[in-house]
Amino acid sequence: MKLQEYHAKTLLARAGLPVPEWAVASSPGEARLQAETFLARGAGKVVIKAQVLVGGRGKAGGVKLAASGAEAERVAGAILGMDIKGIVVRRVLVAPAAEIEREIYLAAVLDRTERKILLMGSAEGGVEIETLAEERPDAIVRIHAHPHLGLLDWQARKLAFALGLGDHLKAAVAIAQGLQRVMVENDADLVEVNPLALVRETGPDGTPVLTLQCLDAKVTIDDSALSRHPGLEAMRDLDEEDPIDIEARRLGLSFIRLEGSIGCMVNGAGLAMTTMDLVKRAGGSPANFLDIGGGARSEKVANAMRLILAEPSVKAILVNIFGGIARGDEVARGLVEARSQQTRDVPMVVRIVGTNADLAAGILADAGGGIRTAQSLDEAVEMAVAIARSAEA
Repeated sequence: MKLQEYHAKTLLARAGLPVPEWAVASSPGEARLQAETFLARGAGKVVIKAQVLVGGRGKAGGVKLAASGAEAERVAGAILGMDIKGIVVRRVLVAPAAEIEREIYLAAVLDRTERKILLMGSAEGGVEIETLAEERPDAIVRIHAHPHLGLLDWQARKLAFALGLGDHLKAAVAIAQGLQRVMVENDADLVEVNPLALVRETGPDGTPVLTLQCLDAKVTIDDSALSRHPGLEAMRDLDEEDPIDIEARRLGLSFIRLEGSIGCMVNGAGLAMTTMDLVKRAGGSPANFLDIGGGARSEKVANAMRLILAEPSVKAILVNIFGGIARGDEVARGLVEARSQQTRDVPMVVRIVGTNADLAAGILADAGGGIRTAQSLDEAVEMAVAIARSAEA
């Protein structure tokens, strides 16, 4: 689950990281009031930022400065309703504009290969880090946190010096360790600050000072851990989620939409991945990843079939069930029920083995046309790919 910037900043602020104050507006008038509040407190300008879960907001015109309440209202009016990479802007973040001296990139990310949290940083912040990592991998500093003790002091200091933050060592160490802490405490896959900026401010004695501040934030939460964080679930932005994904989550199904023509229904994530690999090897293309779980009942199977058929590109359906906890006859009844409710005549190839597979075979045989059965997975895959190719020809 991706969090909007203002929610991500909330998590960072809770952890004590230096995040400048901000406000969120959903109308131009609201943005004006918030801007006037910041300007009255001494801000020279405010920044208006589109809140969308995609990158490239600045390039798309979704980040603008304003020097007055009236200008903030006009800018917010232009940004709200804007389409950025297919997403309509419904909210903007309003914050005092920072006088940036230097930008740094810093993030904590889950390194699945090493099974550790990886701290990544670059002295060249404010850029697309993927491009920088590809073109200049030497510009990225990487340090793995200790799996039990977190990011150790010496590791954080090493990271700070590598990023050229020796003059701000204490603050840099606190921020780096804070990112790692936010990641662990919230079961996040990614906690990113880009830019982490050296901001010029006026000190208590009137002299200019440089402080480290988290000017932007991106956080991605592990969906599987949301049951442990009910407050985070409330931060989910349903406006930017695919309706199919929302429905799949409501039904308790693990579903990921792909771009192929063969809809796949499988019980078990590993078996689903294997099925998709075999489809690709046979020359086909999966339309989705769908794991109906180990003990799927007939109603759940029928719901899963509706999700698959919601994608117009699906030309064939491949069902691969290994009956352990799941009973083959229950799955077969669900398939027959789903077949009777189909509004599109999409051929279905079914392979069911294991618990009550013989009963399943009888149920499917009595169901009539439209459902073809296979004894092996290879046979089922070949049949589904041939059907899809014939439909696309």
